Amino acid sequence: MSSASIEKSFCTTREAAMLLGVSVGTVQLWVENGLLRAWKTVGGHRRVLRDSVDQLLHKESASPAASVPGASPARQPLQVMVVEDDPDLLRLYLAKLARWPLLTQVSAMNSAVAALLAIGRSSPDLLITDLNMPEMDGFSMLRILHQAPELTHTTIVAVSGLDAFGIAARGGLPPDILVLPKPIPFDTLQDIATGIVKQSRFLRNTPIPA
Repeated sequence: MSSASIEKSFCTTREAAMLLGVSVGTVQLWVENGLLRAWKTVGGHRRVLRDSVDQLLHKESASPAASVPGASPARQPLQVMVVEDDPDLLRLYLAKLARWPLLTQVSAMNSAVAALLAIGRSSPDLLITDLNMPEMDGFSMLRILHQAPELTHTTIVAVSGLDAFGIAARGGLPPDILVLPKPIPFDTLQDIATGIVKQSRFLRNTPIPA
């Protein structure tokens, strides 16, 4: 095998970050958590397997991301991300959130991997996620995100059919994550979003009662 082909089989963390559109710190975090496969050189430099980068990019392109239209660039919408692998529930989320009396921009992700990529590029104000998902579940995703400084100001809500015992049996969740039961409590989610808007002084379509 030529040196050129060997070189193409891996990349530096900076090159991986450029390919994925995320920060170098995010790539390092994903390597530490096993989302990207890598090794260290004798000099201590990380080398990321190119096929693991390509696999993430492929999963993102295969994961449809729908959004509820927000406002014009002059106005600041509340950035909401919903992570749910059930397509019917994902459509329900989009339909319900579109009726909120708030100015929102909603991104819908049908996998945890696609969500991690999107969050690595732009952190939402509100993240709503399921816990039981194929490949990478919500538990793993939230443990990775718990270490990400980009989500310091993100409110995270898990909506799950699991009770407290079921969640504990799966290793639990990081602190400060609110868990709501299914069926999806849209009124409670709207109250949470309204609280974020009030606190952050986002512009809204309609006034919110004090």
